[in-house]
Amino acid sequence: MPLGDYLAGRQGDAHSRYNPLDWKVSDCRRHLHDAGSEPGKRFKAYQDICAHFHPVFRHFFMERYIQPDEWFERRLVYTRSVATNSIVGYILGLGDRHVNNILIDLKSAELVHIDFGIAFERGHILPTPETVPFRLTRDIVDGMGIPGVEGVYRRCCEKMMQVMRNNSEALLTIVQVLLHDPLSHWSLTPTEILALERKREQAATDTVDVTLSGQVPSSGVVSQSVRPPSYSADSEATNNNEAKEKRNKMAERALIRLRQKLSGEEDGVPLSVSGQVNLLIQRATDPQNLCRLFVGWQPYL
Repeated sequence: MPLGDYLAGRQGDAHSRYNPLDWKVSDCRRHLHDAGSEPGKRFKAYQDICAHFHPVFRHFFMERYIQPDEWFERRLVYTRSVATNSIVGYILGLGDRHVNNILIDLKSAELVHIDFGIAFERGHILPTPETVPFRLTRDIVDGMGIPGVEGVYRRCCEKMMQVMRNNSEALLTIVQVLLHDPLSHWSLTPTEILALERKREQAATDTVDVTLSGQVPSSGVVSQSVRPPSYSADSEATNNNEAKEKRNKMAERALIRLRQKLSGEEDGVPLSVSGQVNLLIQRATDPQNLCRLFVGWQPYL
């Protein structure tokens, strides 16, 4: 089940059920959108939303896993899967992690990510750049129980980061092959960026429409990629060479950044595993970063 379906969609709408006096999801989205792009107003709007919209994801485990031992085990599995996906997603620069691109397995309570069209930090070049390393919003943390990001989540993040560092050479070799794949396009043209932003906007609108009307969204999740523009026969060879050269440069930059992450280098400063994980958690939960995200990302969920 997509997280959005449980939190604010046709299969659950837990926010309305458990906090009926809170603002509606559509109200939160409108309030953040109306704040515009000015950082101060945006931050103030996000604070207003947090004061009138409270997390409810802990109820998912209480509803589905009645026995205490099962409830405890499922919540533990969930927390570990969030940690694993957080670190792997950060290393690969995975973006566009809105609530319809993250599913939860109803039997195991593990998170399952879909739609990998925005990878290797391409989310940073979108019209509304992504400012967080992974999704660690209030509802995500709420599902972990009282300890929140401390305890199990933090230890699993550190363990996962250590595993990634220990296998950095193998990871770099695999990713290098993917980045130089001639069938993949790691650089986005202005036309592709605009098309992607429109698809994200449509997906967000569908989520709100489902909440208000209870109908099935027409477009579903965001498509995994945007097709590159077509070329004329006369200029095809030239454009192919230019595209290949540009793709190679983008691939090299992506590999350099990947090496930095795997060595613990953040903002030019080498960090230990625990230091790097702590910095990432701070960035992912910082309201100043969350308030600047694309409205359809729904940082308040």
